[in-house]
Amino acid sequence: MIPDSTTTLDDATAARRKAFVDAARALFLANGYSGTTMSSIAAKVGGSKTTLWTYFPSKEDLFAAVVDEIVGEYGTALHVDLPVDQPVVEVLTRFGNVLMAALVTTPLLSLFRLVVGEAERFPHLAETFYDRGPRRGKARAAIWVAAKMARGELRQGDPMQVVRHFAGLCQSGLYQHAVLGLPEGRETHRLAAEVDAAVETFYRAWGPEAR
Repeated sequence: MIPDSTTTLDDATAARRKAFVDAARALFLANGYSGTTMSSIAAKVGGSKTTLWTYFPSKEDLFAAVVDEIVGEYGTALHVDLPVDQPVVEVLTRFGNVLMAALVTTPLLSLFRLVVGEAERFPHLAETFYDRGPRRGKARAAIWVAAKMARGELRQGDPMQVVRHFAGLCQSGLYQHAVLGLPEGRETHRLAAEVDAAVETFYRAWGPEAR
């Protein structure tokens, strides 16, 4: 059987593209955005900068691809089921546990630190990161919150603000230590209890009987 030359070419192109993304990911996380050049990325792969440009016209495009790759691998909270017909506490507990387990993974923590460290000089990096991860997740959760409000299972308010409140509660403990690289941030066995506390506090504020 004669191999499909188009398929072979597409596979080779995809592999080459991934090699550039993997190299950029390693160099961005090791040296920062400003400390990484397109030339160094091309050299790490063993190709020319001209070849790299055919895949990624700019370093910003390459950074966006790195963000997409990491979020795709570890952004599990973006795909958690949020059924409207299940109880609020049950859904939020499941969502919170998946969210926090993802946020304390080394790749997401490293990406977050990179973005924060470069945000003042390169604000577009923060916009890229936020659009591809947190903004998508919060927008999806806000749709669920709005549906629960409509059913009378949460009191009325701004759905996006409600989502921000819940995210803030979940991230108020161990996550802060993890971001800073403190020893307490490695005690991931605490996450479930912290999520339970966050859900309880959230529901006291936003449950249908809250005042």
